[in-house]
Amino acid sequence: MAFRIGHHPNNLHLHLASLWPGAFATMNPEFVLYHEGRDTAEKLVRGEFDIGGTGSTPPILAAASGLSVSYVAASAPRPANGAILVRKTSDIESIADLKGEAIALVDGSFLTYFLAKQLEESDLTLADIRRRDMAPGPSRDALKDGAVAAWIAMAPHLEQSLLSGEFRVLAHCGDLIPNRSLFWTIHERSLSRGVAIDFAAELERLGKEITADPEKAASLLSKDGDETDRRAWTRVVSGRNWQAGAVDARLLREQQAEADTLFEHGDLLARLTIETTSDKEI
Repeated sequence: MAFRIGHHPNNLHLHLASLWPGAFATMNPEFVLYHEGRDTAEKLVRGEFDIGGTGSTPPILAAASGLSVSYVAASAPRPANGAILVRKTSDIESIADLKGEAIALVDGSFLTYFLAKQLEESDLTLADIRRRDMAPGPSRDALKDGAVAAWIAMAPHLEQSLLSGEFRVLAHCGDLIPNRSLFWTIHERSLSRGVAIDFAAELERLGKEITADPEKAASLLSKDGDETDRRAWTRVVSGRNWQAGAVDARLLREQQAEADTLFEHGDLLARLTIETTSDKEI
């Protein structure tokens, strides 16, 4: 029986796994493509795949909706994946200047948490700005045209857009948030503890192989693009820590801190206690 792994373009670990020869070979994988990480919970509920990977926010929102979320594995922090961009000629010079402004982002992703924490640095909340939920391409166009004051971008769109010279970075993600890729499922998928251990081990092996050959990874990710795309992907892959491993108590504390922040900003209707069933049958 195949082990179904959901992957989408914004989760590079699993998207690369779907392209990488021999990835997860010991698990008889079937890679299931979908295009929006925020749909992961819904697709898990429908049984379209057994596990998926996203940023830190979607599993929190899934748990808030009543699902029994199981965290299986996590990547190392990704300090370079995320930044707030403004037009190069913009008068905006600080986060405080964003008060009342329209900001484009993939809302409900880790970018929402990043924005919340940045706003807190200037004694602002998510209610003090106007969020525009937009895909990366339209977000870039909206910022270029002045329809929004800022865009919260992630890889590879961040690197590609900065090359144009039209934008500048107002704030980097850095270590403001952990910004990990998380690999998770729900109780209804009935994954065993052994499968979870195998998945984490295969993910760790894949990370080592990518680290050893970033040019191969960049070529796979840019196979439908041009040389500019390949160079951008090479920078993204080379600049990322591809280590990954099983979930630990620190990860759960990080998720709890994010859930608390989202509640305080009004994005969660009630306080949420982060739990996982991964120490039992998942």
